[in-house]
Amino acid sequence: MLKYYIRTTEAFKALRNNKDGVVSFEYVVVAFCIVATVIAVFGTGGNSAISSALNTSISAIVGKLPTAGS
Repeated sequence: MLKYYIRTTEAFKALRNNKDGVVSFEYVVVAFCIVATVIAVFGTGGNSAISSALNTSISAIVGKLPTAGS
């Protein structure tokens, strides 16, 4: 257990000294915010207004595809 603690603290020290690690962490935070926003807007159950509007629009487009060549 002590071995893993030492490895973890050494990794955090190296990350703190490495500026590329800070930039990577910022990208992770931004990606998390984007994913959280998308989940909040579209919902996870597909019952939101935007989700149902998209489903209706896509269904209408798909319904027109087979008759487009006629």
